[in-house]
Amino acid sequence: TQTSKPSGKDKLCSWIRHMIHQYLFSGAYILVLLVGLPANAYSLYHAWLQLKARNELGVYLLNLTISDLLYLASLPLWLQYIFQGDNWSGSEWLCQLCGFLLYENIYVSIGFLCCISIDRYLAVVYPFRFSAFRTVRAAALVSTVVWLKELAVGVVFFRHKELSRDKHNQSVCFEHYPMKTWEYPINYYRFYIGFLFPLGILSVSYFRVLRAVGKSAGTQTSQKTRIKYLVTSTIVIFLVCFSPYHVFLLVRTILERDCDFIENIFNYYHFSLLLTSFNCVADPALYCFISESAQKGIQKAQEACTRVLCCCSKSHGRYLSGNTLAAGQN
Repeated sequence: TQTSKPSGKDKLCSWIRHMIHQYLFSGAYILVLLVGLPANAYSLYHAWLQLKARNELGVYLLNLTISDLLYLASLPLWLQYIFQGDNWSGSEWLCQLCGFLLYENIYVSIGFLCCISIDRYLAVVYPFRFSAFRTVRAAALVSTVVWLKELAVGVVFFRHKELSRDKHNQSVCFEHYPMKTWEYPINYYRFYIGFLFPLGILSVSYFRVLRAVGKSAGTQTSQKTRIKYLVTSTIVIFLVCFSPYHVFLLVRTILERDCDFIENIFNYYHFSLLLTSFNCVADPALYCFISESAQKGIQKAQEACTRVLCCCSKSHGRYLSGNTLAAGQN
């Protein structure tokens, strides 16, 4: 049977999809890299200050920052992959490592966002009953468990080939279209255990903390505000960065059986995957609601930027006035 040639409309749609993928995605990843690196370096410093103050939140935030920095280190390779038209030029092992860091960042970040929410829940709702669980040693132990759990799941990806060939004979890294049989149980695990279960924990912690803070008469207003912003930020980061990806992951796992379905969902799925990267930019914002020194540092930086902008505008105004006066004299 003869295969029909693609129409002009199909070619245009394909070209538009290619342009979106090539420029929107690469631009977003560059933005994440440029903003994420200094922001997480700043976060690393404040996490160290929290640890010196024997604050258990510093342990969770330190691990969250390390996870983000590991993922950011792999972004240049993903950018090269996009610039080459989704054609992986590196080795199989390098593809496995980059994919491993991508997925580890998602689930390690989710794990530590849950740790932060539970810690604030215990601190606000049960301030004395569970104080033994809110120590630096306990936080270090919990952090070790989070890393070991995700590393154990991530090892699965090193047991399978992650480079494959598409219909254009290009080398595709860490994505199989359609999915392989071994990916289905992993994807269900990632959705239900890696995403839905933590979402339940975050939701319960969020509402219980807000209710307890609202009823508390002894807590200072500024402290109440910081706690509210902290728990709100964790759930917003979770919903915006991770929910779309896991919804599309579940849809793909249940419905994907042929190439037509893949073509229809491809850009939506990849856009949801792109959103997970913004977690690296959003996570450092959590420090603003924990550390007063971080807040003061940001205020000083804002004031410095404002002074620079004011000086530049005044200099520009004087320059224009001088030119206008000189022109009048001539």
